[in-house]
Amino acid sequence: MKTIDIIVPCFNEQEVLETFYTETSKVIDAIDGYSFRFLLVDDGSRDNTIIIMKQLAKEHDNVKYLSFSRNFGKEAGIYAGLKYSSGDYVILMDADLQHPPAMIPDMIAGIEEGYDCCAARRVSREGESKIRSWFSQMYYKISNRMTDVEMPQNAVDYRIMSRSMVDSILDLSEVERFSKGIFAWVGFSTKWIPYENVERTMGTTKWSFWGLFKYALSGITSFSIAPLRMVSGMGFVIFAFACLYSLLTVIKTLIFGIDVPGYVTTLCAVLFLGGIIELSIGIIGEYVAHIYMEAKDRPIFILRQTNLDIPKED
Repeated sequence: MKTIDIIVPCFNEQEVLETFYTETSKVIDAIDGYSFRFLLVDDGSRDNTIIIMKQLAKEHDNVKYLSFSRNFGKEAGIYAGLKYSSGDYVILMDADLQHPPAMIPDMIAGIEEGYDCCAARRVSREGESKIRSWFSQMYYKISNRMTDVEMPQNAVDYRIMSRSMVDSILDLSEVERFSKGIFAWVGFSTKWIPYENVERTMGTTKWSFWGLFKYALSGITSFSIAPLRMVSGMGFVIFAFACLYSLLTVIKTLIFGIDVPGYVTTLCAVLFLGGIIELSIGIIGEYVAHIYMEAKDRPIFILRQTNLDIPKED
């Protein structure tokens, strides 16, 4: 019998965790030929999430949990779950039931067809604000043009992966992680399953607009140097215009004499160049920040407690 680990990163999910386990169990209990194990990851929750995890683990033998010393972010939760998984296959999903458990049989069917990964892709964004949906669509378009990895529009983290794919993902031990990009970068054959967006009925979303913006920016700078090349391109264009303007000024002075420069022209030039310089410094700063975080080589997460039997490292 093949084994499947269901990894569930959780942050303040006390309202939905028990319901999630109940609804998901109804689905997996009807699947023959596979043994399932839940691997719940508490990302430093401030509510009773870890208490509920411990209760579920006490009542059910197929529930294991990992608890961080503080909030390290969803990416750290995903990495920890993958690191401590041991199943032949791994399912990654959220606890808020926006990733429908009913899709699990179809995902397993995709794996049985020979795919290394079977992932979900939303075909609608019902229940989401129009401006947030528009920014999301624009992000995928910009990202796919600027990076070397192709991420399907509206792809989500909900997926099942083979052990070989999981091991390849773990080989990328970078601190600044962007899982959507990593999933695409490692390759492997992937089958996409479309589904209608499911609105969250319990609990509240943990993603703010600003948080999503920073996450998206990190995704682009993690997989592309195109912004740095844009800085070089802007510098060349400004240099070319400056040379052309200087040449025209010299010619004009020789023909018409010295002309008093306009205040507006000078001000516009200074503001334009100042803006370009600030933008360039900001873009370079993003890459320096990535180098800084990686150079410190800090752990991606710190484990506070778990019911897994983890051998001590030498």
